Amino acid sequence: MFKYFPTNYVWNLSVDLAIEMGARIGEIEAMCAPLQEAAKAHDAAGTQAFRDTWVRMADQLCELAEEDATRGRLVSAGEKYKRAAAYLITAERLQAHGSPGRMALYRRELALFQKGQGLLGDPVRRVEIPYEGRHLSALYRPADGLQPGQRAPLLVQVNGLDSKKEMKYLVGLPAWLAQRGVSSLVVDQPGTGEALRLEGLTARFDAEHWASRVVDWLEQHPEVDATRIGCEGVSLGGYYCPRAVAMEPRFACGVAWGANHDWRDVQKRRLEKEGDFPVPHYWAHVCWVWGAKDVDDFMRIAEDVHLDGVVEKIRVPFLVTHGERDSQIPLKWAHRTYEQLVNSPKRELKIFTDREGGAQHASFDNSINAGHFIADWVAETLRGNTHH
Repeated sequence: MFKYFPTNYVWNLSVDLAIEMGARIGEIEAMCAPLQEAAKAHDAAGTQAFRDTWVRMADQLCELAEEDATRGRLVSAGEKYKRAAAYLITAERLQAHGSPGRMALYRRELALFQKGQGLLGDPVRRVEIPYEGRHLSALYRPADGLQPGQRAPLLVQVNGLDSKKEMKYLVGLPAWLAQRGVSSLVVDQPGTGEALRLEGLTARFDAEHWASRVVDWLEQHPEVDATRIGCEGVSLGGYYCPRAVAMEPRFACGVAWGANHDWRDVQKRRLEKEGDFPVPHYWAHVCWVWGAKDVDDFMRIAEDVHLDGVVEKIRVPFLVTHGERDSQIPLKWAHRTYEQLVNSPKRELKIFTDREGGAQHASFDNSINAGHFIADWVAETLRGNTHH
């Protein structure tokens, strides 16, 4: 794990995630060098300093992109807008719920992501899936080389506690799948991204409630083979995904990128100051995500967030992955999920170690080899293509 700040795990996690989204080390240095003292400050003061330097770099990149665009250099402009979006994603993720300007920051990152990918010619497009009189937003990325009238397998990808569809997209799994003949739908499910921030949809333990609506929508999609729809979830998605696959039989396979078998236990340990937090203002954040009025209310909600008695219902291929050095979610929960996959016809447990990288939580420290392993497994399982 790259540790720019020796004493601040949350900020190191953010820097590493930014690198995985395509940050440049020279820009990381320019943003983070002034922050060494702020990294030791309490949440509010430190987070504001972090936000200021990262937003300033995004502003600078946007100015440079505009200069490129005026000269017709649209690919160069697109790259800069994409990186600016990644830096705003990083800054916004650390803000406290309700902090002034957070929503404007979020809307700006959405716009910059779309602008950058559009200028780069990326075929990704934002789509809306009907849900309870509102909608779930998602990013649809077709498989490479998909011909008119052709239907491809597809992997639905869902967030963890504090990730967003643009973050998951930029880390790279949709592109790696596209190379292997598999399309992607990266969803902001309730409790994350647009669903939480713009639609007010909070998280729920019964992930199948929203996952089934996603499958309904995909069954009507002219480019999707409805018999080959899989599901992947990262971090807390390592709970949502197995739950969805267990309860929604139309999924053809599942992948947990970071197992999260018993999140209620993780919360109890965190109350006792065990394990690393993923974001500042952690307890306020989880109350916002889950629609809880206070920590006691949240802990009551968390009692349902576990997979005992659920994983046994999975009857399709399932891959469980975990980082050997995960300091947020104990490795034992990956073994528990795997052990309970007794009815899966093809179950596999992959522990990422220092040898291949990705040994930290959900492989945020080095995602590419882990991501390629997952993409290969999905392509093999959904009959994509791993060798061109």
